[in-house]
Order: sequence, then C-alpha cells, then structure tokens
Amino acid sequence: MRIGDAAAAAGTTPRALRFYEQRGLLPPPIRTRTGQRTYRNADVARVKIIRELLSLGLTVDDIATLSDHLHLLDGDTLPEHTVPDRIRLPQASEMFRRRLEIIDEHIARLTRLRQLLSVCHAQLAEQAPPATVDTH
Repeated sequence: MRIGDAAAAAGTTPRALRFYEQRGLLPPPIRTRTGQRTYRNADVARVKIIRELLSLGLTVDDIATLSDHLHLLDGDTLPEHTVPDRIRLPQASEMFRRRLEIIDEHIARLTRLRQLLSVCHAQLAEQAPPATVDTH
C-alpha cells in the first residue's frame, strides 16, 4: 500500500512514517519503479507498536534500541539472536531499568494523588447538602 494509505491504517501521517524510517524504527519500504514507497501490513503493525510505545512514554531513542525486537510485541516467536542483537542487549537492559524506575515513580505519584483526591472527595461528600429529587 502507498504511504498515505499505510499512514491512515496506522493512525498517523506520511511524515511520521518517513521520520520512523529515517530514525531506523521502520525498515526502508519497497519502492516502485517511480520511487514511491510501498508498505506491507507488517509495516503498518510495526508503526502501531511504535505509536503505542511512544504513548506509554518511551522515547524514539528507546524504541530505536529495541527496533530489532519490536516484532516480538506482536506475538511472534523469539528469533535467534545475532551478534548485533547481542551487542544491543546490555543497552536495552539499561533502558528497561531506567524506564521501570520512571514508571515506579509515576505510580507512586499517582497513588499519592489518588489518596489526596479520595480524601477531598470524602470531605466534600460530608459537607454537601442532600440532593433533592424533582418529582415533576
């Protein structure tokens, strides 16, 4: 499928697809004789994974570190590790450790916020006059 169709199917823009390709998140697409990009369904699935990871707080650099393994997030079987994959594993492990720390910090802050909102809600509920029901 052409770039516009692939972008629409992935919920993004053609510019984003070109950016992902440029940053190494997306493999170079097949080109037609006239040089137009052609994307496969697997490329669209990969872009959806990239967008999901971005929405969860990973950076483009984080995702680039994982780029050789993105297909694993779509239920595929674990591939044989090649030498370049092994070189990236320590880098990916460190990135995961940092991200887990950030997630734990977010969870702690959200837990404190939830407790505060719960207390405020309870206090307001105690002070609120009873609701009247309009029977008309």
